This record gives sequence, structure tokens and C-alpha cells, in this order.
Amino acid sequence: MGSASNWNELERKIAAAIPMSRRPVAVTFLDLAPVNTEKFSGTEPSSCSFWRLAASGRVFYTVPENHFNCAVGAYTHNIALSPEREKETEQTLKMMFDLGYVKPEEVPQIPRLPKAPGAILYAPLGDSPVSPDVVLFACKPAGAMLLNEATSRAGVASGAPALGRPTCMALPAALQLGSILSLGCIGNRVYTGLAEDEMYIVVRGRELAAIADALGVITSANAALNDYAKSRRTQLATL
Repeated sequence: MGSASNWNELERKIAAAIPMSRRPVAVTFLDLAPVNTEKFSGTEPSSCSFWRLAASGRVFYTVPENHFNCAVGAYTHNIALSPEREKETEQTLKMMFDLGYVKPEEVPQIPRLPKAPGAILYAPLGDSPVSPDVVLFACKPAGAMLLNEATSRAGVASGAPALGRPTCMALPAALQLGSILSLGCIGNRVYTGLAEDEMYIVVRGRELAAIADALGVITSANAALNDYAKSRRTQLATL
């Protein structure tokens, strides 16, 4: 399923079942820059800032140096910083260690891409010109619940616990393991505008069609169980 029309169909199908404040974002890791796609120009403070741009409707690609402002994002994307900026990773981590935000022994456990991409293509899911490696959904917990149950029904759930900081590690984690729930992190919430009552679920692009099919069953089942639980509550709750 590689055509834009198919990805648009999948986005519509999922959006009809899951209320979302922004469009799902398709991310593709490439060896070479794509043709007929806008190259990002300008600066952003973080790698996850590009999610915000794509969710707003832009289709574009970045190159490694576009991620140099984010030492953590460069780390999870396996992008080596330029020699004049390579100390920034150590400086950023030291600040986080000093604040008690993360422990040094946690760093080696952070998932990373297996190799540095030559380019990264970002797009709203329905507008993606290529088959995405991962797709990010920002939604409220009730929506994440339904998507998570759909991934289980489709047999593509990772079984991993919900991830926290840094949010960007959810991309390599999903590639390696399967669908991932992410609670986000404070940096991501600032840079992307993710609301306090929202979280992410990240899935592999190649599994999205199966997830969308499973979602139909899951939403119908949840509607029936909602009525069942409400009836039991009315009959049995004494307080």
C-alpha cells in the first residue's frame, strides 16, 4: 500500500473512529533525498518540531544537519553532530543528570535508529508520497486505548510498557518492536504543542492497514461494552 490515495483512505478511516486534534504524521527514513519533495529550510529547536510542521499539512524532508539543534533527537536518530557541536550531547546530558531528570545508566537503554538516515521525509499521513516507516498519532487516552487495542487485535503490538522521555525514542522503538505508546516528554510538549491530555501511539507504516481493519471491530466492541457497563452501573452501583 504505497500510493497517496491509499494512505489518504487509511487516514480517513482511522480519523472517523479516533478523534484527533491534529493529523497523523508519516515519517520515512531514507538513504537519499527524495525527488519532487520540498527540502526543509530554516531552523527548528528539536527533531520532534518537524512533527508539528507535518501535522499542520506540510510535506518536506530534512537532512542530518537540520537536527543539529537537538542533541537528544540526533542521538535517537543516530545522527552524528558536526565536530564543532559534538560536545552539545554531553552538555545536554550533563544538564539532565544534574537536574535529576535522567540517570547516566539509562542512556544506553534509549532506542536508536540502526543507522543514520540520509534524509527524513515528513508528511501528514494522507499526503505521504511514499510508504512511511512509522506513523505517529497524537490523541487523547481514550483514542490511544482504541488504537492500542486494535494493534493487539492485529497482532502487531510490541507488548512494551508505555515510554516516557525522550519522546523521539518511540520512533526507533516502534521500528524495532511494533506499536508503541508514548506519554511524551516536557520538551516534546513544548516543541509540538501536544496538550496535557494527549499522548502518542506510534505504529509501523507497513502494519497500518491491518490496524485500521482491526479498529473497526474494536470500536464496535467498545460501543457495545460501553452500553453494557453503563447498564450494570445503573443496576448495581449503590453510591
